[in-house]
Amino acid sequence: MISSDSLFRRVMRGEVYPAIGCTEPISCAYAAAVAAESLGLPVDRVHLRVDRATFKNGAAVAVPSSGDRKGNVIAAALGAALADPVERLQLLRGVTPAILARAVNLSEKCDYAVIEDAVDFTVRATVFAADRSAACTLAGGHARIDRVETDNEVVFQADATGDSPGTNGDYRGELRTLPFIKLLQIADDLGEEDLVTCREGVYMNLAMAEKGYEVRRTAWQLRRMVESGLLVDDLFTHTKTTIASAVDARMAGLPEPVMTSGGSGNQGIVAILTPWLVGTNRGIDQTRILKSIAAAHMINAYIKCFIGELAVICGCAMCAGIAAAVAIVYQHRGCDSEKINLAVGNVTGDLGGLICDGAKPGCAMKTVTSVEAAMRSAFMALEGYGLSGDDGLVGDTPEQTVRNLGRVTLEGMFHVDPTVLRILQDKRRIASVPRTPA
Repeated sequence: MISSDSLFRRVMRGEVYPAIGCTEPISCAYAAAVAAESLGLPVDRVHLRVDRATFKNGAAVAVPSSGDRKGNVIAAALGAALADPVERLQLLRGVTPAILARAVNLSEKCDYAVIEDAVDFTVRATVFAADRSAACTLAGGHARIDRVETDNEVVFQADATGDSPGTNGDYRGELRTLPFIKLLQIADDLGEEDLVTCREGVYMNLAMAEKGYEVRRTAWQLRRMVESGLLVDDLFTHTKTTIASAVDARMAGLPEPVMTSGGSGNQGIVAILTPWLVGTNRGIDQTRILKSIAAAHMINAYIKCFIGELAVICGCAMCAGIAAAVAIVYQHRGCDSEKINLAVGNVTGDLGGLICDGAKPGCAMKTVTSVEAAMRSAFMALEGYGLSGDDGLVGDTPEQTVRNLGRVTLEGMFHVDPTVLRILQDKRRIASVPRTPA
């Protein structure tokens, strides 16, 4: 029986929770709402500072309840206008037309910049009313309040080892020491009470998938390809289309929640729905499917210990894709270390190095690639086929493979995020220059 504060439960508290909208802009909204609540006065100005990856992920994604506006600035302005953080990463469900109007006005006066020396996820929102101010800093997780200040006095400072909802807390130190097989054994021992959130995530993310076809993006195109005979309507296509639809809806800013994994909604969609759709199609017992989803959450969290909270490489591919592949193998063969190793190596050999260039509609295209690779890699592994430790980034064990990914991400691709950031900033500058009539 799993203990009341097991590693699994701490991972679930810290990384698996509902969120409305892309989690980087919504974390900006949350930080601003916390600051505005602390200020206790109607906000008239907002300053927003974020790390490079948060800037990247908020550059081109629609914000729910914003009137189809995009980016971290409008999200922070909405949070400041709301001044009510109680719903955490679902707080934008409280936006009214009057709040939106105030937020649009605030966004036009927002001072927004990158924290150049931030090495991990950091959001700092400062709000002003006349000569008063308040600030909230999030760090270590999308909903982890690190510090709150009012009029430059600290009114809250987080415990460095805390792991309240939305934090990665102290459990990552323990998590990174464990072998993959131990993570699967933890999932294997779970009782029904530990699978409730996994079940909720399935229904929540399937509900979002139902709405995605309305936006007529990646999933809609896949359906058209089936209708025209370019794609076969099989398990692979159905799974990819369903997951792309949920991501389409989310990136379009539909104000509905998805269950995250690793603090990411898109990773949650991949890590939850891939094993669910494969398992139900293959006639796997539902409890075993839910345990495989629990295993996927654990694997996703484990990989992020080595590549970072917001990685240079695509988390949907390398974190959730590997997690989904492992979950499929677990469904069919249980804690089979040989087959698990093959699945991890296959995904890594296929997708290693796929970069993240921010949250945007194109994420649905990358999740299609991720799901295809995860399923193909898992079913090849189940047949005993896999890439060897001589193949590129692939190690002799899944743990070595993940560490190799971490080295490529944190050492070899050091300049990728700054380069992507400059590209996105250049786009903003070009867009702001008035066009001269021909």
